[in-house]
Amino acid sequence: MCSSADAPQPRLFNAAGSDRCSVTHTHTHNMPPFDKTQLQNKPFKLRKNFVTRKQEAAGIRSKFSNKIPVIIERYEREKFLPPLDKTKFLVPHELTMTQFVTIIRNRMALLPTQAFYLLIDNSGLASMSLTMAQVYKDHQDEDGFLYMTYASQEMFGH
Repeated sequence: MCSSADAPQPRLFNAAGSDRCSVTHTHTHNMPPFDKTQLQNKPFKLRKNFVTRKQEAAGIRSKFSNKIPVIIERYEREKFLPPLDKTKFLVPHELTMTQFVTIIRNRMALLPTQAFYLLIDNSGLASMSLTMAQVYKDHQDEDGFLYMTYASQEMFGH
């Protein structure tokens, strides 16, 4: 049995059932280290399958009935605006698009002179006077999230 000092040690068994201590090393020379940034750079829809996203959105909506689950991602070819520290936001129904854009701009610490566009479902700009509830009603995805993309230039359908 393996032991060290006075502390009781659990018995270790090898594959043959012997209680001789041995350490098995696995070699991972051919395997690159897991890079979490690669996963984070993928769009939300590619990181999670439809069923998972639908369940997640439904769970959020039932737990926070007065909030809208919003996914905000940086336009894939964006070069000037910084990445956001998170993708998923829970936004109050009554918040206007103007207020929401201000929150996102502040979160990115943008200068007043920096252009910032928030595209709804990668297709166009919403009226800034609309509430988030109105935008959600008209543009929610079938998975239950509202998808937005931000860019420093107007992309109107890419």
